Amino acid sequence: MMDEPVHCPKRQPALRLAPMPGNENMFGDIFGGWVMSNVDIAGGIEAMRYARGRVATVAVNSFQFQQPVSSGDVVSFYTEIVRVGRTSITVQVQVFAERHPQKPITVKVTEAILTYVALDKEGQKRVLPPAVWPELTGAPEQG
Repeated sequence: MMDEPVHCPKRQPALRLAPMPGNENMFGDIFGGWVMSNVDIAGGIEAMRYARGRVATVAVNSFQFQQPVSSGDVVSFYTEIVRVGRTSITVQVQVFAERHPQKPITVKVTEAILTYVALDKEGQKRVLPPAVWPELTGAPEQG
């Protein structure tokens, strides 16, 4: 399973980063918290675009680390809306690492599903607007 090459989704990532040595734990791997934080940011970007405004994370439904991330990896976070409710948006985030620049390989390192809720200016739940960007988000119809 380690370093089994895969192909990234055929769309732009919501976020792309290169972790630095300061993000490493004592064993030289990137902290899981760094990955989790950036998964939440990527998912939040997708949810915010769909909601056309402020959102907040209300649940981490699942989170699976499949391989470690290392300094020098280029980490891409791909998002897809998997469910839209009245006030909430559930987003799947898949994380891929491009590693070994001399002999490039891309591997899937993490997968997560998070739920966000749309908020108004006062921080209260609000009803989501009708879908206007389905071609950008790939979101299912509201229901």
